[in-house]
Amino acid sequence: MSGAEPSSISGDPSRSEIFYALGASSLGTVLVARKPQGVCAILLGDDPDRLERDLAEIFPDSARAPVAEALAPELAAAIALAERPWAPFAPSLAIGGTDFQRRVWSAVQEVAPGTTVSYAEIARRIGAPSALRAVAGACAANVLAIAIPCHRILRSNGTLSGYRWGMERKRRLLEREQQR
Repeated sequence: MSGAEPSSISGDPSRSEIFYALGASSLGTVLVARKPQGVCAILLGDDPDRLERDLAEIFPDSARAPVAEALAPELAAAIALAERPWAPFAPSLAIGGTDFQRRVWSAVQEVAPGTTVSYAEIARRIGAPSALRAVAGACAANVLAIAIPCHRILRSNGTLSGYRWGMERKRRLLEREQQR
């Protein structure tokens, strides 16, 4: 724990400090990070140290501080989402990215649990039908695992494609949504 007070998480929105916590789920380790504006990252992996390094790479200009107790509700919500990817994620999100990425992520968030669409369909939905690679790139850049459910996006032929958090996690998330 850093010495940061829990109340500082909702402090000055111009601060460049990110608070984070780590926990375990059936999908591996979950790292949830929060800026004053909301949850800015949900990372999945097998190695907590690697997830902390990933967070540093994603937000290189921000100070990072572990505050497990202060983020207990957000961490619990992220772990619950890993177990039940169809459930809503209640904490507010601080979605970064470019305008294009945010358009893609917004369209991805509209894909109903238990269903999948292709990258081409997302490209059509955002009015950029020839931007397949850019849509795939936006999905790969998504740092809000499961909350922005890029696991629901497949190749045009319906097969699984890459997933930032690993193909096995993608497969398991889709299976969980189908079995609910």
